[in-house]
Order: sequence, then C-alpha cells, then structure tokens
Amino acid sequence: IDDPRIICDMGIINNGFGNINSINDSFNDYNGKISIELRGSSSQSFPKKQYALETQDSLGNNNNVSLLGMPEENDWILHAPYSDKTLLRNFLTYNIGKKMQRYSPRTVFCELIINGEYKGVYILMEKIKRDKHRVDIAKLDNDDIAGDSLTGGYIIKIDKYTGTGGTDWLSDFPDMGGGSLYIQYHYPEAAVMQPEQLDYIKQYVDSFEYALDGPNFNDTTIGYAKFINIDSFIDLYIINELSKNIDGFRLSTYMYKDKASKGGKLTMGPFWDYNLAFGNADYCDGWNPIGWEYDVDCSDDNPFWFPRLLEDTIYQNKLKCRWEYLRQRSLNNDSLVNFIDSMATYLN
Repeated sequence: IDDPRIICDMGIINNGFGNINSINDSFNDYNGKISIELRGSSSQSFPKKQYALETQDSLGNNNNVSLLGMPEENDWILHAPYSDKTLLRNFLTYNIGKKMQRYSPRTVFCELIINGEYKGVYILMEKIKRDKHRVDIAKLDNDDIAGDSLTGGYIIKIDKYTGTGGTDWLSDFPDMGGGSLYIQYHYPEAAVMQPEQLDYIKQYVDSFEYALDGPNFNDTTIGYAKFINIDSFIDLYIINELSKNIDGFRLSTYMYKDKASKGGKLTMGPFWDYNLAFGNADYCDGWNPIGWEYDVDCSDDNPFWFPRLLEDTIYQNKLKCRWEYLRQRSLNNDSLVNFIDSMATYLN
C-alpha cells in the first residue's frame, strides 16, 4: 500500500553480467527483511507500480547493505518507467550526470517478482539522501544552531506535494507566470529541524534571490555568484534543455548546501525524474525539438532564476564553454547514440 510500509522478505538473484538468472536459483545478492510501500505521485495510477523500500535487520533496524554492486545504504527505490516505454530515459540521464562528474543516483536494471507474479523490468536505484556515497554533505544535527555548524548541510527542492512532498516556504519572488513559488525542505525533514535551521536555509535562498534580482546581480563580489555554485546551475540547465524536460526547473528540482567551511554554496542537483523528457510528452511543447524548455507554456511555473542568469554575459560565456566541452565528450552524438544502442541491446 502507499502508507504505512509493510514488512516482507526480499531476495535478489545475481549471477553476474552475461549469466542467466533463473527464478529457482538461490538468493546470492540479498536475502532478508525489508519494509516497502508504493511511491510516486501521478505514477501511482499506472498499472506498473513503483516502490520505496528499506533494508532491515531481524529487529527492524536500518540495515546498510550493498545491492547489485551499489554502495551500502538502506533506502532504495524500485523504479517502474511505465510512461517511458524505452525504459531508458532516467537511466540515460543519470549516466550523463555521472559523466558530467556530478553525483547522480546509481541505477541497475532488474526484473521484479512479487508473491510469485512477474512484474516486469524495473530499475533498482538510489534514493536521494545525505550520505557519503550519495549527496555528500555534512550531517545537520539537532544542536547545529549557530556558527559554521548551522550553515550545512541542507537538501531542498521545488516539487509536487504528493509523493515525497513536505513542508515549504514561500519565496518573496513570484514564478515566471506571476504565481507563488514554494520551496520545500527535503533534508533534514522540517519536522525534526530547529527553528534556527529552518530560518537559515530560507534566508540563504532569499539572499540569493534578492542578489539575482538586484541592479548589481552580475557583480562577482556582491551579486548572485556569492551564493551559488554556478557550474551546477549550468549543468542542470544543459541537461534540461538537451532532454527538453517538461518538468525541468518547475518540478523534481533538487538543490543542496554544505557547510560554509566546506565552500558550501547553493548547488543544483542531483538530476531527478526525466521519464517525460527526450520527446516523451505531447504537452508543454515536449514533443517539439525546437525551442527552449525554460521559455515555453509550462515555464510559467519556473523560478525566475535561469532567464535572469542568462542576462549575464559572464554566465553566458561559461555556459557556452561548458556546452562545447561536453559536446566533444559525453554529449557527443556518437557517445550518446552508442550508449543508447548498447543499453537497448542489453534490455532486449
């Protein structure tokens, strides 16, 4: 069910790349308890369901383990790319993210069987969370309410409220359509954060927005550059425009901030939820390879950040250089097509 999670047994058969896995083989990758529930927002209406699960020990405690070669953790997602019949869009995007040298959720194709019923091809993947192997920022403890310890780490997002949506604050600046822009707390959960922590990250983003909106927005000392990791904003912009991601900027947009002592500025990422990208939508102009995703009908819900950044010639030049650099490497046509073809062959 959707909530609460239920306890069950999970086994994983993994006989290695190139070998056949048979249902009667022994559970040689994992054999133990998990808690599991349905996950997702609109995807819960699909016949192929998605699941969030937690690996547990016999007493119900979190059990950090490696699944299918991924680093040890206890929070996992069984992603069902039902709306993407190629099954490849998220897999491809997260692979591009890795090649951009940005943390992206690790992904492994698998086949899922529940209570003896075959459910099809799924993607076992990492949930976005603070962890040394995932979003590698400082742990924000209850007593981190002053000084450098208060400055990180935080994960926030612009997203729907169904699924994993949570508590938010209202930006002082409207979205591009003149509506309200809400930014959600993701880590830590707002319910366990101290008032000082809730206020700090809100005020930090406020400061960024006021600097970006101000007359000296492109000043390298007092403008927006004081507050953000510019390269991360550029990479998010590139991946959203390359993929014509109709949800880009307005939904599933994650950001994080580490402590000031670690150079912590507001950083875009990880990339998340590209099922409807790469031409897989008949609305928001998603089907059309012409035009810019930040400036279509659906862009009314976008924050004003990216059009404003594009008014800065220094930002424009950085963006151009990064695009040209990537086009010679991971975003080269041959590189992209060869990867897509190899994964299509593997899935077949």
